[in-house]
Amino acid sequence: MLELRDITRAYELGGERAGVFGVSIEVPRGCLAVIAGPSGSGKTTLLQVAGLLDSPDEGEVRLDGEPVSRLPEKARCDLRLRRLGFVFQAFNLVPVLSALENVMLPLQLQGLAEPEARKRAEAALDRVGLADRRHHRPGQLIGGQQQRVAIARALAPEPLLVLADEPTASLDHAHGGPLMDLMADLARERGTAFLVASHDPAVIARAHRVFRLADGRLVEAP
Repeated sequence: MLELRDITRAYELGGERAGVFGVSIEVPRGCLAVIAGPSGSGKTTLLQVAGLLDSPDEGEVRLDGEPVSRLPEKARCDLRLRRLGFVFQAFNLVPVLSALENVMLPLQLQGLAEPEARKRAEAALDRVGLADRRHHRPGQLIGGQQQRVAIARALAPEPLLVLADEPTASLDHAHGGPLMDLMADLARERGTAFLVASHDPAVIARAHRVFRLADGRLVEAP
């Protein structure tokens, strides 16, 4: 499903070279994979390259066996819309839209009719335990609830691959564990692949595969 081959993406940070260097990982369908490591180890950089939000300096990203990291931006945008789901640390919810409208947005951008988009968005919010908050705007929700809306938005289009950056960072234990269980269930039921960046031991414990980074380099792989 997802292959990262010898990925290098470097940048300057505080006068030093940072990023990821020569990293290769593979995430098959139905797999919940975690990129683990301390802050600054390169987790987010690798996730951005995997999600076609950034281009590698060296190496190649492949989806379903096809090289995609060097595609024109329009083609990359289309892949992100139709085949990838994202859960960002900053949530990136549209403040003037309700939770339901935020989750419907990528479905409507895909061309789904409003009744079907609404139905799928409501189902996604129900799965993350926010059916009763669907008409609230982000500013009316606490951080953990906003994070669950962001997760519902990523899951509603039923993407082939979901990329999540510290998805439990704003959640307490009562909600973080069940959400990771949900990701594991969806991986098994739908064959969705998940690539999650996290240093949370509870997240790592639920992973099918764990890739550990240190100073931008892969130090442990399954």
